[in-house]
Amino acid sequence: MPEQDRQRWNTRYREQVGTGEPSGFLRSLADRLPRTGRALDVAGGAGHDALWLARRGLDVTLADISDVALERAAEAARGAGVELRLQRLDVELEPLPPGPFDLVLCLNFLWRPLFAELPKVLAPGGLLVFAQPTRSNLQRHAHPSARFLLEDGELPRLLQGLEIVSYSEGWTEEGRHEARLVARA
Repeated sequence: MPEQDRQRWNTRYREQVGTGEPSGFLRSLADRLPRTGRALDVAGGAGHDALWLARRGLDVTLADISDVALERAAEAARGAGVELRLQRLDVELEPLPPGPFDLVLCLNFLWRPLFAELPKVLAPGGLLVFAQPTRSNLQRHAHPSARFLLEDGELPRLLQGLEIVSYSEGWTEEGRHEARLVARA
């Protein structure tokens, strides 16, 4: 199964055209996020968010299952003149890179056992930024499918050992129904 997941994501990134912008949610948090220290982008794909963080001065590790995504991230980092640490990682089978991280970012990836691991890699006072569509998203969109969606109201209950700084759930400017959270170690 892990190799099938890797191939599926490699195919998806091969077919993806153009460059993506960093998450609007992430950019909206600019004043709250550190500008120095270490950051981890979990399942960060082609690195749009990781690049934005690196440009702000963070030492960023991008972890993703897709070789193609990591190649794209490396190319984009070279073009932007910033450095990214890239790690091919299946977070469902392998441990997260060792911390401590001042910021951990996880957008559009849901694997519930990950929430038990996140406090272990965050530095004291470090921030977790997380966003994922909820089941209500199916009212307007067929994807992602239900197995990749949070239940409405579920996200705060998944946190262990972290203090919620901000939490919202609802329809975003992008037209998705998401749960969005910032939490502190």
